[in-house]
Amino acid sequence: MTRRQLAIVWAGALCFAGRAWCLDPTLAADADASARLAGPSDALAALLLMPSPMPPGSLPASFAASAEPRNNLADAPAAPAPMTGPTSPADPAGAEPNAAAAQTPQAGNLWERIRRGFAMPDLANKRAANSTHWYAGQPDYIGRMAGRASLYLYYIVQEIERRGLPTELALLPFVESAMQPQAVSSAHAAGLWQFIPSTGKLYSLEQNLWKDERFGVVESTRAALDYLEKLHAQFGSWHLALAAYNYGESGVEKALAYNRIHHHPLNYESLRLPRETQNYVPKLQALKNIVLDPQHYGIELPEIRDEPYFVAVNGSRDIDVATAAQLADMPIEDFRALNPAFSRPLILGASAPAILLPADRGEKFSANLAAWQATGQPLASWTAYRLKSGETLAAVAKRVGVSEASLRQANHVMPRYVLRGGSTILVPRDETSAEDVSAEMLDGSMALVPEKAGLKKITVRVRRGDTLASIARRWRVSTDEIVAWNDLRSEGLFAGQRLSLTVASNQPTHKSKPHSSNQNTTLARAQSATH
Repeated sequence: MTRRQLAIVWAGALCFAGRAWCLDPTLAADADASARLAGPSDALAALLLMPSPMPPGSLPASFAASAEPRNNLADAPAAPAPMTGPTSPADPAGAEPNAAAAQTPQAGNLWERIRRGFAMPDLANKRAANSTHWYAGQPDYIGRMAGRASLYLYYIVQEIERRGLPTELALLPFVESAMQPQAVSSAHAAGLWQFIPSTGKLYSLEQNLWKDERFGVVESTRAALDYLEKLHAQFGSWHLALAAYNYGESGVEKALAYNRIHHHPLNYESLRLPRETQNYVPKLQALKNIVLDPQHYGIELPEIRDEPYFVAVNGSRDIDVATAAQLADMPIEDFRALNPAFSRPLILGASAPAILLPADRGEKFSANLAAWQATGQPLASWTAYRLKSGETLAAVAKRVGVSEASLRQANHVMPRYVLRGGSTILVPRDETSAEDVSAEMLDGSMALVPEKAGLKKITVRVRRGDTLASIARRWRVSTDEIVAWNDLRSEGLFAGQRLSLTVASNQPTHKSKPHSSNQNTTLARAQSATH
């Protein structure tokens, strides 16, 4: 039996068993087809990560010990920050896949496969040379990006090849988000491909209370490639398409119109574009240069295996994120690294979710799920509840027997804010709420308002030498509040980082006294108090 046949039979057996969660056979078939596409490859090293090949199911240290906040893209040293743009599965049921894998030749090197697919014209200018020099001087930064990329890159390359697109596009998430699927920019662009909310909606990325597909690996990759194909058809040039991805279609159209009027060339390098967009394509070219000839730039490129990293499991029942991670026998941080689209501790079955698991965890997930269901235990410990007019989170917490702080954490209710009536929240299940959350709750929303009058939301830019404590003193807030408002994972800050704060309305929003005559003052922009 072929691997493709085995995968489909395997998936069918699991679904036939009537379980609430089963393997997606389409992804299994796609993974097998992609493996055939890869062809022979050598042991040449690849750009990003690991001193040794990482087996499926083990996440790189850059995830496990990440100190990077979810709300910014700054993984790099003080140099060009990542730019913002517009923003396979195996089977959970049995040991057969292991036997099939033993009969399959050892996977090749994914980076050699990417090299073979390079098809964009090279950009040979000073900006590209400078970007190449900078990246080549940051091996640690490249290593951190690589650690994250090893989870997603096979799937991205597979989808690019399926569409017949140049594989340089597989490097774009390195420029966009430093390969951080949970990254959010100051412009509210999110995920690997950095979609802003409006563009995400235009390309059918679901964004609601329960999940945001801009963060999801599979759906955001589909949307990004759809958008890039559209831009290439519109502008007839990959360099112009990439510029439009970063700057916007209308911006590039205006730049082209200006050059036409003034009889200037219409190529990317000749356009009047913002500095960020002028550096955008050169950054992609720089990564391409390094991947093509790592030895020339003094970089050791460890191998990334040319095989699927994850499997997709489809579900129809509510399940806690923590329970799903437990059934797959993986730390919850590792589970979230593959499933960043789920923004609450509960995954709703009504949304027909697909969760991603490391390829070698499908069998364990299936066995543990069967054992769990045999005990009669529910898969979910949370349910949804709609606040009545005038009802407070504190009153609900008291009624269901938990602390207000735990409800605030579960529902992402920030300090100094309260919920309006009609907001949909998560509460612990009890014997009276055994049913799954209804499909009607999929459109639920939360409205946050300041807990009292006289508060406003501002954005401040971190300046050199700032700490959480110094910013808290300056704006008369607590460090814990700053961490909660910005979902920070560590206390480390970097110059230029933007932080959201909620402060008294009578506080000035601009500090005019700099540290020195050569340093920028803290910038703050008053924003709407609504979240």
